[in-house]
Amino acid sequence: MLKKLLLLAMLGSLPLMPLHAQDDLLNPEPEITITHDGEATYYEYRVRGVLKEIKVVPVVGETYYLVPKGESGDLIRVGEPTVLTPKWILFRW
Repeated sequence: MLKKLLLLAMLGSLPLMPLHAQDDLLNPEPEITITHDGEATYYEYRVRGVLKEIKVVPVVGETYYLVPKGESGDLIRVGEPTVLTPKWILFRW
C-alpha cells in the first residue's frame, strides 16, 4: 500500500517538472557581472552565456548602454536598455 501511494505521488509530480523547465527557457534570468574601475562601473547582462548589453555608469556624466551589433562582436552605444529587467527607483534626492 505504501509503495502504491509513493508511486502515485511521484507520478503526480511529473507534469510539474517540465512546466518549470519550460518557464526557464521562455523567461531566463539574466546573469549580471559588475566590475569597477576608477572611471566607471560596468554591468554586463548575459542570457544563457550570450552578452546582451553592458550598462556603463560613469563617475561623471550620464549612464549609457553598449549593445552588440550583429555577430561581429562590435558594440554600439545606445541611450536606453534593451534587456527588460525590473528597474524600480526606491529613493531619489
